[in-house]
Amino acid sequence: LPTDGVGDFDFSRGSEAARVRKDGLIETVTNNVPRLDWLNSSCPSLLLEPQSTNKITYSEDFTQWNKSSAITITSNAVTSPSGDLNASLLSTTTTNRFIYLSASSAANSTFSIYVKWKNGSGDIDLSVDGASNYTSVSVTSEWTRVSITPSISISQVVLRIPTASELYVWGAQVEAGSYKSSYIKTTSSPVTRQKDFIDGSGSSSLFNSLESTFFVEMASFLNAQTNSNGIELADISGQNRITLQYDTTNNQIRCDVRVLNSAQAIITTQSFDVTNFNKMAITYKLNEVKFYVNGQLISTDTSVNLFAPNTLTEVRSTIAGISNGAFNLQAKIKDLRVYDRVLTEAEAIKLTTI
Repeated sequence: LPTDGVGDFDFSRGSEAARVRKDGLIETVTNNVPRLDWLNSSCPSLLLEPQSTNKITYSEDFTQWNKSSAITITSNAVTSPSGDLNASLLSTTTTNRFIYLSASSAANSTFSIYVKWKNGSGDIDLSVDGASNYTSVSVTSEWTRVSITPSISISQVVLRIPTASELYVWGAQVEAGSYKSSYIKTTSSPVTRQKDFIDGSGSSSLFNSLESTFFVEMASFLNAQTNSNGIELADISGQNRITLQYDTTNNQIRCDVRVLNSAQAIITTQSFDVTNFNKMAITYKLNEVKFYVNGQLISTDTSVNLFAPNTLTEVRSTIAGISNGAFNLQAKIKDLRVYDRVLTEAEAIKLTTI
């Protein structure tokens, strides 16, 4: 709603990017195509990821990796998570069994790779820089994306398998940050996926600037943000805005209402895991802002000025109208609504109850 297109978002991303389809397979979509992602869910969410670079080369061609003499690499041995016959088989019968590759990255970067046993289940070992201190990861005969985030800088990643074993591998990735983002395919050089951004949804005639309810169901990728990021109902300048945002403080969600950039209501909570899908709503009218999360009224502010009529013009995934990436929302969105009236407390609690 509405059905005439005025509520539709403009979406932008300056590169290809991957998503998980409803059937569980990974596919790549082209520039400026939004991604409805079904990862670990029966209901899709809109992926809004920050820019990320896969610093590993040959993310699918493991014949280009270095290996111990005990390892045999067979290309195109089985169907990968993309649905193509392009996953490799690692086989060994003796000790000293590992593959490794250079992948320069700063500390607190993440190494991830899709793996599954040809038969049975068991553990594999991941490490960086050839260290003897391996991280053991349990693997089954189904595809699993395993990862580690070491506190030291990465110059080399290593995967080691037990003696007399056969392991399928596909889709290796090293990227800055402490979580694994959507898969980025590489060949002979690193590849960057650009950020996702939505804006332009709505108009001054659609929104009621004198009273409204702003509702979002979404999940962050991190508990504590590198930079605060959020989504807002605002004017073009961002000086007038109703914002739902994640902060640099662990698990902090912020309700932020500003008129001519003057703070009218700032309400925060740290009572919820922001990496889970949370239902959040802000109701706004003269001298009343209420903030709800997951069926709870967090707080009420009773000293609030009004926006001028026809001030609020669009919803966009940023804070204060800044679209350069620093404050762009980094999250998965399942539901977003703007009501042209203040919902009653009972209605808001029902709407936000998980």
